[in-house]
Amino acid sequence: MAKSKIEQSSGNVFADLGLVEAAELETKAELAHRVEEIIRGRHLTQAEAAEVLGATQPIVSKLMNGQLHGFSLERLVRFLNALDRDVEIVVSRRPRSREHGRTRVKVAG
Repeated sequence: MAKSKIEQSSGNVFADLGLVEAAELETKAELAHRVEEIIRGRHLTQAEAAEVLGATQPIVSKLMNGQLHGFSLERLVRFLNALDRDVEIVVSRRPRSREHGRTRVKVAG
């Protein structure tokens, strides 16, 4: 039986996969996940969600299936606003304990 090599995650699956723009991909995935949660929580059909978002049903289908190519951060923020969510962007100094700045999504209660 071959031994498996276990590698600790960096905390960003996109970076672990070596993808370019990993931080942006992670942020887009988190925002898209929030949009999806709200749509499912409201029990909207894709057609109903499309109407609320000002999009088409095929666009909502792509989003709901995690196909994020073609979705900008700005568009995902507009979708959240259309779903009655405020989105705040806060810029702060990184702690000295971290080598680089980061982008992350926090969800308020």
